Amino acid sequence: MKTMGEQGSQSTARELVVIGLSHHTAPVEVRERAAAACADGAAALRGVAAIAGVQETVLVSTCNRFEVVACCSGNSAAIDAIAGFVAGAAGLSGPSDLVFKLHGRDAVRHVFRVASSLDSMIVGEPQILGQLKQQFDESAAGDAAGPVLFRVFHKSFSVAKRVRTETAVASRSVSVAATAVDLATSIFESLKGRVVMLLGAGETGEIAARHFLAAGVGQIIVVNRTFESAVELARELSATPVPLDRFRSYLPLADLVVGSAAGGLLLSTQDVHAALRERRGNPMFFIDLAVPRNFDAGIPSIDGAYLYDIDDIAAVVEDNIDERRREAVRAEAIVEAEVDQFWQWFEGLDVVPTIVELREYADSIRRGEVEKALSRMPSVSEDDRERIHQMSRAIVNKLLHHPTQALRGEGSAQDESRLLSAVRRLFRLGDGE
Repeated sequence: MKTMGEQGSQSTARELVVIGLSHHTAPVEVRERAAAACADGAAALRGVAAIAGVQETVLVSTCNRFEVVACCSGNSAAIDAIAGFVAGAAGLSGPSDLVFKLHGRDAVRHVFRVASSLDSMIVGEPQILGQLKQQFDESAAGDAAGPVLFRVFHKSFSVAKRVRTETAVASRSVSVAATAVDLATSIFESLKGRVVMLLGAGETGEIAARHFLAAGVGQIIVVNRTFESAVELARELSATPVPLDRFRSYLPLADLVVGSAAGGLLLSTQDVHAALRERRGNPMFFIDLAVPRNFDAGIPSIDGAYLYDIDDIAAVVEDNIDERRREAVRAEAIVEAEVDQFWQWFEGLDVVPTIVELREYADSIRRGEVEKALSRMPSVSEDDRERIHQMSRAIVNKLLHHPTQALRGEGSAQDESRLLSAVRRLFRLGDGE
């Protein structure tokens, strides 16, 4: 990472920064204020782009973060102004510890980790990548993002793809509802066309039902003590509402039964025996998400009946979370390798112009001194004049060979940055002289 002192000595210096609020640093009410203040994304982008020294910017706003990703001139005034913009949007008075700042490689690493869902509250959640793509597209459409951030974000998308395909960081469900679907799939090879009965029309049951719908179940039956609530939820889910006192008549139709109703036991072993007889042995899967439980604990002893309660599912979720953590270690190694590769490209943005300037500077001195000497030797032939020029060019090339190789070297980012700064200061490149 470049220090501010090193950046200030380079005429071509540019800095990548991420400045913002996240679930690691700021409570949800602060993040909400910032998101609300910048609900007009185009106006917010114009506000950041108008800051002196900001060359490119992308605004990332989700439920877990409000962040400005910027490529700027590297001076502290531009970075402080971006931090002030974030603090102001969040309604914070003056500088705040809630606003984090990342520079250089740390900023690139952060964007790659966010895209790969390694910085999410739930590691491996898939939504963040789509959100990041949409918000980058908005910045690009508004001409706020340029070639550097184009490279940063598109590289982050490919890093996220590598993480998804080369690790299992997102392969196991870590929510109760999604885990219930996974468990049901382990019983039935496919959920396509299956019938789900929902006992309870509350939030828990609704979330589970929506996950089952997404998995392709064919029909949902909604049962609730208050029939009007069953009708209302059934309308939203394109499901069939059934009064509580009649649900046993519909039980044989259900391949999966999800219990999330208040009031305790609703389904006995006798009810399940009767349903399975009508189903002629076709299995039934029961998920009890209620506390107190809705289903008799003896149901698993019945052939063809499978029961998981909330503790069973919580144990599976915890196992899956542990597996994601282990896979996240592999994912972090992928991110670090990609950061190294990107940083070589980014450093080259300053290295190549510096090498060109250094060679032009040396060649201008060479030409001037050779012409001055030749002006005192009018009898020198054209062939000899060219030989003298060739010799002087060879001397310059030999003198610059090792400095050029060092600038193109593969040392640490900090060493490269210091060397670049030293070369520009020693040869006074970019100061107009």
